[in-house]
Amino acid sequence: MGAAEVLTEPSSLYEANYVSKGVLSDMDMVITVRNTLASVKHGESNDRYDELVKTLQATKNSEPAVTAQLVTLLKALAGSVAYIDIDIIQHQKIIDLVFGMSLWDLKPDVMDAFVDLLISLAVTTGKYLDRCLTMLVHHFVPPDWVIKRLSQPRVIDQKMEVLSRVHKALLKIFFLFPLAPSFILVRLDKIMPKTHIKGQVVEIFVENLLKLENSPIGQVNSSTILMMVMKRLGDMDLEIDWNGIPQDDSSRGMFSMEIEDTMNEGDVVFESLDKLMVISFDHLESCKLAGRLDEVFENLFEAFVKYILDTSKPKVSQFLMFYACSLDPENCGVKFGSKLMDIFLSSKEPLKRQVSSSLLWSKLTPLFHVLMKTWFVPLWFCFSLFFYNRMTAMAYLASYLARGKFLPVSYVASMLKRLVEECAEYCRICSDDINSAAHQIFYSACQAIIYVLCFRMRSILDVPRFRSELIPLESILMHKLNPLKKCIPWVVAEFLKQAKAGGLFVVSDSFISDKLLESKRLDAFFPFDPCLLKRNL
Repeated sequence: MGAAEVLTEPSSLYEANYVSKGVLSDMDMVITVRNTLASVKHGESNDRYDELVKTLQATKNSEPAVTAQLVTLLKALAGSVAYIDIDIIQHQKIIDLVFGMSLWDLKPDVMDAFVDLLISLAVTTGKYLDRCLTMLVHHFVPPDWVIKRLSQPRVIDQKMEVLSRVHKALLKIFFLFPLAPSFILVRLDKIMPKTHIKGQVVEIFVENLLKLENSPIGQVNSSTILMMVMKRLGDMDLEIDWNGIPQDDSSRGMFSMEIEDTMNEGDVVFESLDKLMVISFDHLESCKLAGRLDEVFENLFEAFVKYILDTSKPKVSQFLMFYACSLDPENCGVKFGSKLMDIFLSSKEPLKRQVSSSLLWSKLTPLFHVLMKTWFVPLWFCFSLFFYNRMTAMAYLASYLARGKFLPVSYVASMLKRLVEECAEYCRICSDDINSAAHQIFYSACQAIIYVLCFRMRSILDVPRFRSELIPLESILMHKLNPLKKCIPWVVAEFLKQAKAGGLFVVSDSFISDKLLESKRLDAFFPFDPCLLKRNL
């Protein structure tokens, strides 16, 4: 029986004699499906259309004959996309059935045929691009039955089979429709799992985000993808209850802190964040091997500034930057420290003084209350955030220079030299105002210097040139602004002990005791002190 007879034959669309004997070629089947679609377009009753619908509804039927029919139909539909009219009710039903399917329910050969259909739908007319991309990226959030059985080897294999096909499909659509990434990222942002969702769901989602970032799609939109990852890490960091984990303790100091003390057990979000950090570290390693770490670093730093820098004392998420720097100290490592320094020194004047909020409020009169509500309060918030970011950047820089063992001593010394010069200049030009609130930026720089020296004193003093660059430090610390009174006591004590032992300058016992009496001090925030996650020790 030829193709012409098939088109008019009222028997089954999948008549066994045709399929099994191979009489019906792929092209014959495409023509049959096209004619079936055309017949219902004109309102004709068609048994083949009903059978077509019935086959699409049998995606979970595992019988070999039904599976073969489904594969045949999906391939034929892929060649008939241009004949599908979404305005026709019967065609709409077919489209709804197609988009109601899931790769998680299909066998490998059906998956391949289905993915080919989705690609055809996405790029043939463009009408279904958004729905196809939405459906594909939704596979980054596996159904509950997959999550519950992820310990089973069969389900692990299925996860690999599904997600590998999703990535291949997205890549093919991208090559055929270069604007696809913008659609993809919008959909990904909308389906990003919340922090309270089961840990494995978030882990699989982020793992696939990073896989996208490492593909041609991600190389077009790397910044946006890394923003999403960094935001998720930051949100989870804030979600964790850190009660019970050792915090800054002036009675013992960070210099005697053991990494083993920081380990936590039993917190679901904690465990999930731990795994996500490992996934992210692996991604950075792959970027290093691919020779694109420098490019990724720039985007990662942008995400860090936006989502981590102004976060209140994160415990873990910031280590993504630290690890990137450790993989490429000469390039990324140097740039990170320099970028933090630039943020800190972002005003035109050396260590420009922070304006005291009490002083500003005291000079305002009731006549300006209305204006305050409309423009002053938002403006003041911006100024406050600006100064907060500068001080936070300095805390990051201090901790980075102190803890980054991969950084060469010469680089650390050059950064200290720059800070010492800025502080010395500030002391030279500062007014007689001894209100401590007006000098917070200066105090944070002083604390950064002495904190770094607590870890780097010996290696710095061993080089005569580096030692000579620290000579102005004594006059800075003895200045009438009394910076040591504003620094954390255990940092001051450790610094003075080492300074005395190293002969940096003469330190008397009375000097030590006098400088530790002040009660109102800077925050103890050193973000790169030992990481609090088990897998990242």
